[in-house]
Amino acid sequence: MRFLILLLMSGVTPGVGQQLHIDLSAAPGPYNVAIWKKQWPGCAYEDGIAEGRMELVQDAGTQWLRALYPKGSHGADLGGAGWRFPLRSELALALRYDLIFEPDFDFVKGGKLPGLCGGKKTITGGDECNGLEGWSARVMWRKDGRGQAYVYHMNQPSKYGDEFDFPKSFRFELGKRYTIALRVEMNSVGKRDGKLMVWVNEQKLIERLDMEWRAMDDIGVNGLLFNTFHGGSGDSWAPSRDCHARFGNFSWSK
Repeated sequence: MRFLILLLMSGVTPGVGQQLHIDLSAAPGPYNVAIWKKQWPGCAYEDGIAEGRMELVQDAGTQWLRALYPKGSHGADLGGAGWRFPLRSELALALRYDLIFEPDFDFVKGGKLPGLCGGKKTITGGDECNGLEGWSARVMWRKDGRGQAYVYHMNQPSKYGDEFDFPKSFRFELGKRYTIALRVEMNSVGKRDGKLMVWVNEQKLIERLDMEWRAMDDIGVNGLLFNTFHGGSGDSWAPSRDCHARFGNFSWSK
């Protein structure tokens, strides 16, 4: 009961059954730090909010977070936004959210979309993933609207994570609404039996049953990683014009 009361006070509202969600209810307009702190309590950092790159918009009965990716920007310090929202640690968790790439969007070479993470450290940007500090699993858009899961796990082939491509026929379309769902299940320590699954509009595009996320029992799924920006690094990833994407209906469940 105490957990339920704290959720209600913080703006995180219980959904159906075990499902929880972020309440984005607020007047449309600039998404300032005060509103963000109320709706996403407990985050240790943020990029893009204080810089004015996020706003709230209402459309077709949905309250959206609208992200700006300025011309020439790459990385969360220059475009889009990013933060880690703490969740109660679980052995398995599924995240859902809605996404629209607006008609002005410039895919260029690719960029990051929200996902899940775990451990005491947010493992991104070439951080070592040794199973003792953390892991992360996000979605990426790629050139021409292709998609993939972008993951930091113990057996990744590169310093900069691992990429699991969506089917070759898949393309994100500008102006179309998508529901992204991502589920992560922890591995048994010492085994490659963890799971990663990604759906787009209820179609399963990724299923990995051989993941090794952790090397110690006390690492679980304990963070919603809101992460969106162009990159990679370097100007070749940057959009040629100001562009926007929308995010809404964030929910998670066991």
